[in-house]
Amino acid sequence: MKKLSQTNYSSALETVRNLKEKYGNSWNAISSESAARMVTQNRFKTGLDIAKYTAAIMRKDMAEYDEDSSNYTQSLGCWHGFVAQQKMIAVKKHHKTTNKRYLYLSGWMVAALRSEFGPLPDQSMHEKTAVPSLISEIYDFLRQADAIELNDLFKRLENGEDVQDQIDNFETHIVPIIADIDAGFGNEEATYLLTKKMIEAGACAIQIENQVSDAKQCGHQDGKVTVPHEDFIAKLNAIRYAFLELGVDDGIIVARTDSEGAGLTQKLPVSQEPGDLASKYLAFVEAEEIAIKDAKEDDVLLKRDGKLVRPIRLANGLYKFKEGSNIDRVVLDCITSLQNGADLLWIETPTPNVKQIANMVNRVKEVVPNAKLVYNNSPSFNWTLNFRNQVFEEMLSEGENMTAYDRNNLMDVKYDTSELSYRADQKIKTFQIDGAKEAGIFHHLITLPTYHTTALHMNDLTEGYFGEEGMLAYVKGVQRQEIRKGVSCVKHQRMAGSDLGDDHKTFFAGDKALKAGGENNTSNQFEASEEVKKTRNKISKVA
Repeated sequence: MKKLSQTNYSSALETVRNLKEKYGNSWNAISSESAARMVTQNRFKTGLDIAKYTAAIMRKDMAEYDEDSSNYTQSLGCWHGFVAQQKMIAVKKHHKTTNKRYLYLSGWMVAALRSEFGPLPDQSMHEKTAVPSLISEIYDFLRQADAIELNDLFKRLENGEDVQDQIDNFETHIVPIIADIDAGFGNEEATYLLTKKMIEAGACAIQIENQVSDAKQCGHQDGKVTVPHEDFIAKLNAIRYAFLELGVDDGIIVARTDSEGAGLTQKLPVSQEPGDLASKYLAFVEAEEIAIKDAKEDDVLLKRDGKLVRPIRLANGLYKFKEGSNIDRVVLDCITSLQNGADLLWIETPTPNVKQIANMVNRVKEVVPNAKLVYNNSPSFNWTLNFRNQVFEEMLSEGENMTAYDRNNLMDVKYDTSELSYRADQKIKTFQIDGAKEAGIFHHLITLPTYHTTALHMNDLTEGYFGEEGMLAYVKGVQRQEIRKGVSCVKHQRMAGSDLGDDHKTFFAGDKALKAGGENNTSNQFEASEEVKKTRNKISKVA
């Protein structure tokens, strides 16, 4: 591995020494070593630095996936910088590397948790600025994680510990973020302007959907209205121009189609010649044959296969698509997006079924062989019930006697130890591997995991704390677990930057610095014993 941190330190050290020599005695109080250390602990100076760095990572990962589908990538949705920070700290601790692990920014969670209007549904009603603001916040927290960990390593080095190799080969917490721009928050100019803000905040990958911007719905809800391909292509172009203007030449565009679950369109595009994109889109619109004499005043009419037809229009002015046309529309959406600048696809599906996903993706691959999917392992799916139903059908087709199972009640806890449950859980366990291999899924994400974990953990803590367990509910269920599992924020003062700040104060004020650390700091109660420290040291060296 390239010794990035040490190279940065040496370069920064030389730069500061040259500056001290240039500016003379007035800089005497500045320590070249301390300044170089601070520079090293903040490798990424701007969001654009992050976007360029992480875009290159994604491009490399996409190429590696094309060579071997086992090289798929993963992410979890984060609605706060602290959540993202703790996720990446945990990734490094448990898996020793951040390789192939990303972050996801969900528009759903921005709407539900970050809007000044209060909790909102996923309908693009939240402020545009909330999206780039969250991206910036996430990377602030990840940069702080870098600074804290490197600061600890430098302190240990000063105290005589042999951690030089860990400093030299330090792996940053900064990873790619796939950021949801919904349907673009307006016309293509609005999409371009918001995209720039998101890139400047650090986003290297922008995910956009083909719904009507001012009628946007969550992908797992009804009432979705899609736009003609020309409208969506204009927004893909807007995003690419934003990347190019800001110098992020490798920027990633994720084109999401909601056509699988959408049965409506707001516009009828204008066809210039038979068989063009507009013509293909219009062919999906449901229409009834009529005679010109039967046309009503102000009716909209089309000529189709030499006949006059009237598109089915609802009272709200929206047009209906033909029943059963959704999969064909998805395939055309995907192919068209890839042929017009998109890098990755996103298909919203009603259930997590590898065979169904593969059916659509493989049709796309017939035209674009390296088509790749970003797939939402959504909490909107009832994973347990979906996979128990899939296995029930498999066992039935294998001739198994299924009379012991109530098909209408497969969620029942009594089935948790059954053969059906075991097989279903195994399929859930291998879903990402299978999807990557069979359905072209390059990136697996869960949009709303931390929304649900927060609710679950508060439910469990509240039950005990306000009940008979009292304080024991917190100590046993939270703090004792943090200590024993080595969760970084058990020393919350350190995680918030207190130790880092103390060192900075020493740099700035020397012996006169008023520091928070010391004998009376209760965080000292969480200091690991010398034996534990030695054990952790040995483990880190082996890793």
